[in-house]
Parts: sequence; C-alpha cells; structure tokens
Amino acid sequence: MVSLSVFFKDALYLVFFRLLNAMKFTLPLVFISFLTIAQVSQRSITETLKPGAPLPEKLLSTRTAVLYDAAFTTKEINDIHAGMIRAGVDAVAYFETDRVFAGADVEAAFSQYFTNREINSLVFAEKKGGLYRLTITTFNNKPTFIDPGQGAWIASDAYLKETLRVLYSTALGSYKKQNLLISETPEMRLQINVITARRTEAFATDLKVDRLAVQKFGDERDAELEDIMKLYPFKYTLVDASVPEPELRKQGMFYMLRFVYSRGPVAKQLLGYEVRHGETALVSVTYPGNTEQLKTIPAETPIYKFYNRQIEFNNVFLGTKWDADVTWQQALRNFIVGFKRELRIE
Repeated sequence: MVSLSVFFKDALYLVFFRLLNAMKFTLPLVFISFLTIAQVSQRSITETLKPGAPLPEKLLSTRTAVLYDAAFTTKEINDIHAGMIRAGVDAVAYFETDRVFAGADVEAAFSQYFTNREINSLVFAEKKGGLYRLTITTFNNKPTFIDPGQGAWIASDAYLKETLRVLYSTALGSYKKQNLLISETPEMRLQINVITARRTEAFATDLKVDRLAVQKFGDERDAELEDIMKLYPFKYTLVDASVPEPELRKQGMFYMLRFVYSRGPVAKQLLGYEVRHGETALVSVTYPGNTEQLKTIPAETPIYKFYNRQIEFNNVFLGTKWDADVTWQQALRNFIVGFKRELRIE
C-alpha cells in the first residue's frame, strides 16, 4: 500500500465517495483518512469506528479538539468554528490531521496535550471528493486516541453549511448546551513540543555499541524492512510494535528508530527545524546508491524523515542533514547511508 502514488490514492478516494453518494449512503460508512494511509506504523485513525452512534454525551459540556484535512481553507475553518459555537461545541484547538498523526512520538505528544487540556471529544473534519464530512467521537486519553470499535456520529454533504446544520439540529435535540464561554476564533497556531529532551542534529555515535530497536510493521512490509536494515552497520533488533519501551530497555536496547510522515514543512516544524514562510519546495539529501545527491521535493508533498530516540532519556538524534524522502524505503536508506558516511564506514 505504501507504494501507491498520491494520485492513485486520491483517485480511489474520489471514486469511493462518489459511489457512496450515488447510493445515498445506504451502506455502512467508515471514515478513512488517506493523508495517513501510507504511513508506516498505522492505519487510518478512524477506520475501526462504528458509524451510527449518537453524539458524545459530554460534547456540549466539555472541551473538544478539531482535526481537519489540510485541504480546508481558513474561511472554511472559520465557518466550521462558527458552526461549533452555534451547536454549543467548545472547540478549543484545531490541528491538521497529518500534523497530529505524523508518527508514534508525535501522536504520544498530542495525546498528552489533549489529556492535559481535558479534551473529551474529537471532531474529524474531512473534505474529499466534493463532500464535507464531520466524524465526532470520544477521546480515550491514550496515544491511540480512540478504541477499536467505539461509536462515532457522522454527517456528510456536498455543502459545508448543510453538514454543520445537521450537527446543530442533532445537538439541539440531544443534549442541553452547557458550554457558554466559547472563544469566537479558532485556535489554529498552537505549538506542541514533540521533542521534550535534548535535540541534536547529529547521529548517535553511542549506537556503535548500543543496540537499536526497530519496530516491525506487522505485515508484508516487514520483509522489505528487514532487507533495508541489512545496510545498518551496528547491532539492532526487529521488535513487535506492541512491546513497551521499558521492556525493550530491559532487553538491552538503548535507542528506538523513529520517523515522522507529513507534508515537508509540517514534518520540519514537528522536529524543530526552521521553516521559511512561503517555501514552495524543500531540498533533501538522498542516496539512490552510495553517492550523495540533492533532491527537490514540493513543500506540500508528504515525506518521511527518520531519526533515533534514546529510550531512557528521550534525547533525539536527527542526523547531520535533512534526508527526508517521499517513500519510507528511500528515507530509511538515506538515514542509514548518511550515518555510515558520517562514520566513514563503507
């Protein structure tokens, strides 16, 4: 699935929703976010939600976070927020979906932020195939954000105004509005610190003696992962993603291999790199073979960037160069080959 082009995925998405629209959505619906479907470590965050549930019981009395597709315009976000206010939903934070679900470390940071801010409900706002869709469910206060199989309320229409009207009428007929002091403007520029310890634009030289934990995907990609990791010159172990980090540390692993996957500027921001306003493309170092080349990638193209994180102290080692790429395979090769070249290992 990772090898599908962005164009092909979007085309499938468009056909899927137009087909459902033609059938007037008589089939059970599942909200699918193709911004994250190519990600190495996860499927769509809402893929296992069960549609047809009522609005969350505490939606009109507690705080809510809105996670929206990057395709939404500022005006549309303002319209959504106005609709939330009208319905009595206290939406205190707005984030792009691909910013929140950019990788395991990122998701853990956002989950903790939502917990600290006492977020009770999540609104997933989608704009695809000529349709607007709102999916509303309860936040489980965990890095998974939702529990598999939990219910979700869904409204969809070709017009955003109509989708928000359905939310208003449903909320009005379901619960008493208790959120009275709601901000009139959406909070869209909130900064979440993904890296909480030391950040270093270098490689972790301790890995010459310390073992690296590399999480498996749990599917057909594991064979390719294992093949690429043969390039890695030091000790590593392929581990199941379900093994807790403290257990990995007990087993003698000191570092984790991690990545982010998002649009280039978003990925850079999450990892603490400087992003110039208005950049239309990012230059990345890549290694098709052992020869270093420069690659220009349009800024809005989703990319992968690998890094190492120390398990015990959470120190992050990003490598000496921006070596992101459009596929996880090439991005991982870039990171490993760059590490070897830094240490002058053939």
